[in-house]
Amino acid sequence: MPFFVRSIIVLLALMPAMAKAACPTGAYHSPAGDFVVIAPPASDAGAQRYLFRDGRRGAIGDQAGHIACNADAVLVDGTPWSRIALTETLTTFASDGAMLRGKLIAPTGKERQPLVVMVHGSERTSAVTISIYPYVLAAQGITVFVYDKRGTGGSEGEYTQNFELLADDAAAALGAAQGMTAGHFTRSGYFGGSQGGWVAPLAATRSKADFVAVGFGLVASPIEEDREQMISEARAAHYGDAVIADIDRLSRATDTLVSSHFARGYEQLEQLRRAFHDQPWAKSIRGEYSGDMLRSSDADLRRVGQARFDNLELIWHYDAAAALRKLKIPVLWVLAGEDREAPIETTQKVLTGLARSGQHIDRYLFPDTDHGMVEFTPLPDGSRKATRITDGYFRLLGDWIRGAANGSYGRGQRLP
Repeated sequence: MPFFVRSIIVLLALMPAMAKAACPTGAYHSPAGDFVVIAPPASDAGAQRYLFRDGRRGAIGDQAGHIACNADAVLVDGTPWSRIALTETLTTFASDGAMLRGKLIAPTGKERQPLVVMVHGSERTSAVTISIYPYVLAAQGITVFVYDKRGTGGSEGEYTQNFELLADDAAAALGAAQGMTAGHFTRSGYFGGSQGGWVAPLAATRSKADFVAVGFGLVASPIEEDREQMISEARAAHYGDAVIADIDRLSRATDTLVSSHFARGYEQLEQLRRAFHDQPWAKSIRGEYSGDMLRSSDADLRRVGQARFDNLELIWHYDAAAALRKLKIPVLWVLAGEDREAPIETTQKVLTGLARSGQHIDRYLFPDTDHGMVEFTPLPDGSRKATRITDGYFRLLGDWIRGAANGSYGRGQRLP
């Protein structure tokens, strides 16, 4: 075989790897100051992901065709966007008997900037290697510390949803980040999404934090979350007050089971199971756990109920408002107006009361968004197809953490 033919074959074999390597993880900015973030695939079979400042998102090579890789830049609709210089430092830190893995992402060549620790949600994936959101904040001139939740990624320990333990981990993460950046940050604090709304405020009571920002989190207990999810589902399906009353009864029954760690409450739930047997709503309403418990048999619940539903050390009647009341620092809380996973009714009432009592709580609501601040298209079966993250959300987070929130943020509404 001639040499030049062999060379062409070798180059063709290398082209997919070269193309993949030509789009490094990180943030890229346009000449006009906009930015896009490129992140690794969310799964082994997936493609690299992109996320624009305005919330548009997708995968490299998708039909939208916005992004193509080009050496140390990306092409956005054919225009080169330059890579933003960021310094990334891996580290480990100790917390409650476990070594946790973290990563500091810092804008280079800048004066002192805010430092934020990103507090995870309930996911089991590695935030250090997969999460796209740290780069969204770093692209806005913020130093970001992200870490793997205990029992995930490169962190030791057992996966848990015990807010007390997770708050200790978040406080240890802030201490580690402050030590790594001593003398180089203006103020430091937390950003927590979803479950992070329970963890970050509690961590702030246990550390030297200057602020807490929360997106689509709850100031309600897991029991209240489950009940409000069921009510939200029932209203979306156009059920009336009679069904809402039945859901209240179901919530009280499952509350007895989980809060007693499955020591009592089986008979009460069995009575409801028989009473609701022919009700259409009982075949579809889910909540976090009550729907599944209702549709389980009494025998199965007695045998494996605790192992299935009560295996993560969840504090079922966690008092989220108590942690917030202790804070003397600014808090940002961003609500998704149509959040089905974390319905906002109770959260909004509590936050309004705390703000009226004099606490510094800035509240923003983005209408027509679901959990994760995503816009959506309703489907005929009542489900939703997520489309994009709503415009203005990322700019609000960046500006508020820098202490410069002002003006309009997409369709976001600042609550009085």
